[in-house]
Amino acid sequence: MKMLINVPETVVADALRGMAAAHPELTVDVERRIVVRRDAPVADKVGLVSGGGSGHEPLHGGFVGPGMLDAACPGEIFTSPVPDQMARAAAAVDSGRGVLFVVKNYTGDVLNFDMAAELAEDEGVQVARVLVDDDVAVTDSTHTAGRRGTGATLFVEKLAGAAAEEGAPLERVAAVARQVGESSRSFGVALSACSTPAVGGPTFDLPPGELELGVGIHGEPGRERRGMMTSGEIADFAVDAVLTDLRPGGPVLALVNGMGGTPLVELYGFAAEVHRVLAERGVAVARTLVGNYVTSLDMAGCSVTLCRADEDLLRLWDAPVRTPALRWGM
Repeated sequence: MKMLINVPETVVADALRGMAAAHPELTVDVERRIVVRRDAPVADKVGLVSGGGSGHEPLHGGFVGPGMLDAACPGEIFTSPVPDQMARAAAAVDSGRGVLFVVKNYTGDVLNFDMAAELAEDEGVQVARVLVDDDVAVTDSTHTAGRRGTGATLFVEKLAGAAAEEGAPLERVAAVARQVGESSRSFGVALSACSTPAVGGPTFDLPPGELELGVGIHGEPGRERRGMMTSGEIADFAVDAVLTDLRPGGPVLALVNGMGGTPLVELYGFAAEVHRVLAERGVAVARTLVGNYVTSLDMAGCSVTLCRADEDLLRLWDAPVRTPALRWGM
């Protein structure tokens, strides 16, 4: 398996050095594995911190900047960051108004963010935590108790980040994050396995001509395997799975996400099919984002995330954001 790396042991550090070179608006601590917006801590503003295993870029480091996260903590590939990283990040972004931890529902992430919150609070930082568990495909998978945290993480970080940027207090920022998490559902599909640098090849076996319906972002099994389906058939299955659980009564935000190895020409075609299915089901789409945002290394595949969107959430979605991976309105 060919990979554009030096050696597997330095993949994350090399990527962080590249991020530092490409984005001088960020402060990137390669040794301690923390990415912080350069103007942090921002006076009179709640800080937002998230993180998780590397391999899902641009999540989370690519979402650091005005209107979104104040700091991100990258772990090794598919491995949770450690509590010391998160506590340092909280200290770096705390202006005295508290810090919100956005945590995807994976066992290592949950345990380590809990420990980090205790460390931060011991140092006088007020911390609130919000858990993202939007994946409807399975419950209790390889890395989780309950549902997995996937594409809705982007919605939580953007919408809560906008509320924080407006100067909302910690209670309000956390309430927005919880509302978004509770209002969002996702479903992912793998067309190929992902390959980690340590393994040097596919991390699971997905025979040619088959796909995995409901795959997790670490390659965890989904609901079932089938022979290859058309884009329209995949959209029918994925959107129905989301709507069965979400049951939106109004317009939605839609994320049509690539898993890292699917080109945009295919993702836009899939987005058209997602819109078709939603129109057939009588669901209005208020905003759509298409691209590779919550990835799984080189996995070919896609996911759909829908979020029930009231007027306030739409206003927060449209608010300015300036990060390496997401930017508008500035």
